Amino acid sequence: MRGRFRLPRVYPITDTQISGLSHAEQVALFADGGATLVQLRDKHASALEFYEQAKAALEVAKQRGVQLIINDRADIALALGAAGVHLGQDDLPPEAARHLLGEDAIIGYSTHSIAQIQAAANFPIDYVAIGPIFRTSTKKNPDPVVGLDGLRRACEAIGDRPLVAIGGISQTNAREIIEAGADSVALIHGLLANPQCIPEAVRSLLTTPNP
Repeated sequence: MRGRFRLPRVYPITDTQISGLSHAEQVALFADGGATLVQLRDKHASALEFYEQAKAALEVAKQRGVQLIINDRADIALALGAAGVHLGQDDLPPEAARHLLGEDAIIGYSTHSIAQIQAAANFPIDYVAIGPIFRTSTKKNPDPVVGLDGLRRACEAIGDRPLVAIGGISQTNAREIIEAGADSVALIHGLLANPQCIPEAVRSLLTTPNP
């Protein structure tokens, strides 16, 4: 078991299509709102395009004191010296990513069921994501909705490992996600739908009283 990694309460994830902004611009706005950990996610750009955008975003992140996690692409995380990588069920195995990125890298892992959480118990990862909690439009073929009851069961099954909830989370339902036991909420559309309000949206989530 690795040492406990602390997830921030709010975990923003970038999306250039929803926001109409570059990854670097989004990182800057998230940082303005107080975010300290941001995931770069791009399912449409080529490897080269994503690398170039991630490189620019990392410069902004370093200036703002933000840790940057690269979605899916351990190779890009390694090439840029990003803080870590977030892996899906069909991505590079966590053991291989750990070997590639080293012991200091942050490695997150997506799960969609209790069985997948249990299977990940011995993986060399720092946190687990569970979702979608609610219906989401940011994935073409989303997994079945977990729901709040599923989230509560996931929190019981995961033990001491940090858990971030994702999928259909918004300003209005984020509090009940935390109340259900999640350490952190990951948002895409919930933060990016109104790009001009990104800093205020992040700040509002960070300053909501704990349950």
